Amino acid sequence: MKAAVVAGYGTLPRIAAENLLKKGHSVLVVALDEAVSTGFSDIQGISLEKISVTQVGKLIKLLKKYDIESVLFAGKVNKALIFSNLKFDLLAVKVLAGLKNRKDDTIMDAICRLVTDEGMQIMEQTYALDSLYMQKGIYSKLKPTPEQEKDILFGYDTAKELGRLDVGQTVVVKNSAVMALEAIEGTDQAIERGCRLAKEGAVVVKCAKPSQDLRFDIPTVGIDTLKILNDNKGKVLAVEADSTFVVEIDKCIRFADENKLVFLAI
Repeated sequence: MKAAVVAGYGTLPRIAAENLLKKGHSVLVVALDEAVSTGFSDIQGISLEKISVTQVGKLIKLLKKYDIESVLFAGKVNKALIFSNLKFDLLAVKVLAGLKNRKDDTIMDAICRLVTDEGMQIMEQTYALDSLYMQKGIYSKLKPTPEQEKDILFGYDTAKELGRLDVGQTVVVKNSAVMALEAIEGTDQAIERGCRLAKEGAVVVKCAKPSQDLRFDIPTVGIDTLKILNDNKGKVLAVEADSTFVVEIDKCIRFADENKLVFLAI
């Protein structure tokens, strides 16, 4: 089967492309130029194209040119790009004009419909990335204190409500008070802002949305997430078990232990 990976930020797109090759697919990677942060040129057997995140029409044309049958979206695209000075092609303008709102799911669902209207199917991210799911447990040597456990549960409930509203997936808390909620700025900047307000000892919780669409935006953390937490004097990273991708989990655990962070899945 001919498959395409539409690649945004992070290493997920590369992992997805490699796993699709292993499953026997021929693979086209369409790298979103303003978002993509990893290379693909060294992967044997793929085709590679680059487009702007605002070139929806060009995306459809490329998928048709390569006779793509299935499409997988992987990697974050910062929604703030929509409000930047990038030039939108005609199809992108038409899509945005027809939306009832500009929530993440609304935008992505509209793009997915464009793809399926051309006879292609959208793969769930789990098809190529399910091995990255983190199971329930405490992965760091350091265990959460009773106060941190209380913050984790408080943050989890808050993050679920935030996800229900399709605003974000990440909450920063301390002493049962919300320090920051993720919105258009994304996870990293939300962590920085929340930790700055907390001064030190912040707890970060990241969860899937209650009605998570498995075709896109499954919550993801990695070593960079822990580094930002540590750089800003945060102490705990808690993610939702069996619903969150963790990239390079061994490196994450090692970094958490070296820096006396609490790292767990709930």
